[in-house]
Amino acid sequence: MARKTANDDVLAAVTLAVGQEELLLDRAVQEVVAAARAADADTDVRDLTPDQVQPGTLAELTSPSLFAERKVVVVRNAQDLSADTVKDVKAYLSAPAEEITLVLLHAGGVKGKALLDAARKAGAREIACPKMTKPADRLAFVRQEFRATGRSATPEACQALVDAIGSDLRELASAVTQLVADVEGTIDEAVVGRYYTGRAEASSFTVADRAVEGRAAEALEALRWSLATGVAPVMITSALAQGVRAIGKLSSARGGRPADLARELGMPPWKIDRVRQQMRGWTPDGVAAALRAVAEADAGVKGGGDDPEYALEKAVVAIARAARSRGR
Repeated sequence: MARKTANDDVLAAVTLAVGQEELLLDRAVQEVVAAARAADADTDVRDLTPDQVQPGTLAELTSPSLFAERKVVVVRNAQDLSADTVKDVKAYLSAPAEEITLVLLHAGGVKGKALLDAARKAGAREIACPKMTKPADRLAFVRQEFRATGRSATPEACQALVDAIGSDLRELASAVTQLVADVEGTIDEAVVGRYYTGRAEASSFTVADRAVEGRAAEALEALRWSLATGVAPVMITSALAQGVRAIGKLSSARGGRPADLARELGMPPWKIDRVRQQMRGWTPDGVAAALRAVAEADAGVKGGGDDPEYALEKAVVAIARAARSRGR
């Protein structure tokens, strides 16, 4: 869970989000943008990477407007800004513009520490977004996710979900959202078991494994068997999403030993080895197409379509096709 400083004005002139947990960093940005648009629906949002912020860029974006519009300027990976750009940001921190909120996302650590210190000295609102490496932290995160929805989940259910999903906060948050949407009343360990553990888990992930390997016929066979034995369609879309996201995460990661990549990506080492084998044939465009297919299937099985089985079959075929996109 993100931790905030005493300055909790969401529309403070400067918000500093520090850490390497992508979900929490994204939520810090979303919170500021939502507050700004609640104050002014026409708020202009600029979401920038370090290479898009050159010397003079910040001054241009924060200069007074004839229309006095509210603006949110997001700078990601601020630790990677050039020295000249850091000078610009420091100058801005000393005299921030009205109606503009600057959001700096910083990984923390030694790199770019001068900018981090300057933002803190200027009184920036700070949100801590650390990687959750301890099981107890992930368990607390899941409990908070359920509380935020106003729903009850037993301690055993929360623990079972962490055990089944692992360390990926996005997957944990997605699982909570899915359970809250699909299940009425208190969510207990038995409910989590039906969705995420045991035989159902094995069969749904078999569908995903065959699909991301490009083995469409085998994936469809596994899909039909899973549905025939009562596996929830939403569980299959969840497994497909995890499979495609794992391909995307590993393909964009730097090379290294499985143990090092496991720590960086929040996957167990055995999964790194499996995904490395599965990612042959994948391209960035293929990953994007597969994610779109999963999103469409998810909508289809949650009431957006007339035939959940067809929505899943269509997604499986699209993912298998994307897995063979290289060289076509």
